[in-house]
Amino acid sequence: QVQLMESGGGLVQAGDSLRLSCLVSGRNLNSLAMAWFRQAPGSRREFVAHINRGGSTAYADSVKDRFTISRDNFKNMAFLEMSSLKPEDTAVYTCAGRNLEYSDYSAREYEFWGEGAQVVVSS
Repeated sequence: QVQLMESGGGLVQAGDSLRLSCLVSGRNLNSLAMAWFRQAPGSRREFVAHINRGGSTAYADSVKDRFTISRDNFKNMAFLEMSSLKPEDTAVYTCAGRNLEYSDYSAREYEFWGEGAQVVVSS
């Protein structure tokens, strides 16, 4: 079975940077496209970023030029580098994966999910 586990969340101040990690077990990462989603308290889950197996990326407009998604297939990990953090970035961040490559980044298109990591950005 495929398991995803996030780490690296925490409390930071507006303008700070933070890196989230997602460790994948049960599957070689090179077989998966990966993504990050987030859900703020009282809000709907939203797409954040996607990286395909070849390294091409896509981002939500709200995080473009501030967040960077990456992958390290040797370590079986995906990452989300966040910079210039804003209070509105406060959310539970969850990594997700899927076997196929295409350009629909809806949450329902991802088969494998982690439990989530809390990120709190204070003003």
